[in-house]
Amino acid sequence: MLYSYNRLNAVNYARKWALKRNPNYTNFDEMGGDCSNFASQVIHAGDCPMNYDKYGWYYEGINNRAPAWTSVKYLHKFLIKNKGVGPVAAEGDVTDIQVGDLIQLKFHSIEDFAHSLIVVDIKYPKKIDNIFIATHTIDRIDYRLSNYMYKELRFLHILGFRK
Repeated sequence: MLYSYNRLNAVNYARKWALKRNPNYTNFDEMGGDCSNFASQVIHAGDCPMNYDKYGWYYEGINNRAPAWTSVKYLHKFLIKNKGVGPVAAEGDVTDIQVGDLIQLKFHSIEDFAHSLIVVDIKYPKKIDNIFIATHTIDRIDYRLSNYMYKELRFLHILGFRK
């Protein structure tokens, strides 16, 4: 059974912390980037419980966290394949995306997906130019997705979570 993801709480958290850092979490800007750490915080703020399994999704401190909490690659893998406690997502397209969902970008000079963004607003019609995000590393709030120069993107729609 999937429980409802609290999109309002997630977006409110994203708006509060997009341009600053929550002191309860380590800032990973100087350690490869803070975007997936921020995205995980937002998803957790949407009432999704942490998953403390060996390959789970959790954060207790800099030395006690799952790779999925802070890595673009492992966050994607966890969200898509999670069969246990915590958030569950599905890849979709622009028509599936809602506020509180995640977008990941692959840039021209990098082989893998390298940036996680949180959707904080959508204007209609629903298209790339009408999606607005929040993110860390290069901090943004209400930033138009179409302003990014990317090679590829993937939409991760949060379906809900398991307890």
